[in-house]
Amino acid sequence: MAKLMIMSSKPAAARILVVDDDEREQLGLSNMISALGYIAETAMDGEEALQKLASGSFDAIVTDLVMPGMDGFGLLRNLLEIGDPTPTVVLTGVGSIDQAISIVHDYHAFWFLEKPARPGTLQALLQRAISFKNLVTETRRLQRQLSHKGVLGDLVGTSVPMRHVFSQIEQVAPTSARVLIAGESGTGKEMVAGAIHKLSPRAAGPFFAINCAALPESLMESELFGHEKGAFTGAVGTRAGCFEHAHQGTLFLDEIAEMPMAMQAKLLRVLEECKVRRLGGKNEIPVDVRVLAATNRPIEEAVEKKFLREDLYYRLNVFQISLPPLRNRKEDIPILAEALIRGLNEKNGTRVTDLHPEAMARLVNHSWPGNVRELRNALERAVIVAGEGAILPSHLPPGFRVPAGKPAPPIRSSENTITVEAGKQLHEVEEAYIRLTVKQANNNKRRAAQILGISERTLHSRLAEFAAADAELTSSARAASSGNGSGG
Repeated sequence: MAKLMIMSSKPAAARILVVDDDEREQLGLSNMISALGYIAETAMDGEEALQKLASGSFDAIVTDLVMPGMDGFGLLRNLLEIGDPTPTVVLTGVGSIDQAISIVHDYHAFWFLEKPARPGTLQALLQRAISFKNLVTETRRLQRQLSHKGVLGDLVGTSVPMRHVFSQIEQVAPTSARVLIAGESGTGKEMVAGAIHKLSPRAAGPFFAINCAALPESLMESELFGHEKGAFTGAVGTRAGCFEHAHQGTLFLDEIAEMPMAMQAKLLRVLEECKVRRLGGKNEIPVDVRVLAATNRPIEEAVEKKFLREDLYYRLNVFQISLPPLRNRKEDIPILAEALIRGLNEKNGTRVTDLHPEAMARLVNHSWPGNVRELRNALERAVIVAGEGAILPSHLPPGFRVPAGKPAPPIRSSENTITVEAGKQLHEVEEAYIRLTVKQANNNKRRAAQILGISERTLHSRLAEFAAADAELTSSARAASSGNGSGG
């Protein structure tokens, strides 16, 4: 009688990299690790450890701190910079526990182990480290699966431009590199910053976002760097700034090109030295912060026109991600609409199921000068009006109710309103609205800037651009007129 034999596959033993320049200690530690059932490999210093990590994967690292060549500190710094998730256990001498705890916090080591290592303690620590590595690996695998389906964090899209953005985020997130995010207003720059943070080794740390264009210049330094009691009128107590709050996490500086030049110089110094000094303070405070920045201006133009310091640009632009406008990825509108409707139903207590084909056609045919933010606002109104079932064309905002394909009329301004149909470019709409707001504010630039939610500096800059364009048009018209007269 034939027998069926079932072979059970035993899981492969975890691989542990031991880094120590003392051959005797290295041998003793590797033998102990092997006796615990793991595969032990050795390296004499940080450089050799990095070479071995580049050629193969390890489940955990056990390293000494003091070594010739690249020491344990250098190894931890390099692991942090390249985004290597391998958990590292640091060996420390008796009496240096404070230093060991500092290493865990500042260099993101997994934990520390006091010398001499004991088998029971080492085994418990390695088991935890290996479980952590498996969890990180599985999380990244699931995130890659989601990104292939068109979802990465709060970002949604299956178009070629968005798949490229997802790929860039997955590349840069595990590293410590600074990232400069470019894109029009409403394209989702803060969502990109949030996805980078969530996929980074700093994910457990804080994420702070600050809009540089929305902060009054007089408060910006205090907001970023903090202030001491009595530093200025109204400073009734000491206050930490965003850099301190974001320690061991990520700070996102939106609209960086709207930051005043003097403040950009101070920011540059903080990025170079990794220290902040509170307004009115004397002492410098070390900060460990990954800085991400964004601008809705074309980056080269921002540098050329002196909105963004060139030296700051080079500091921030280690890695650049450019977000496509929605009009260049309209194939994403159905999947975006589906995701947005789910969230809006939850927010508003509605039961909308989908979009009527004609309503979808009108969304796809819109030019979307406000990008995904405009799409979200249009859908929120439609969800509230519809309440349940499918969104019909009649549920959409007024500008979307005309049949798809009908030519869009020009921008129309009355005494206190602007009417804009589909088909106008963002800069045209922006210019018309800014001019009307300044007019309604009786040419009071400060009041107009408050209404618009931008700084006075930004308003003056935009008005100067409009004036320059008007002058150029007038000059061209005169030249054309002169040419026609002389040519007969």
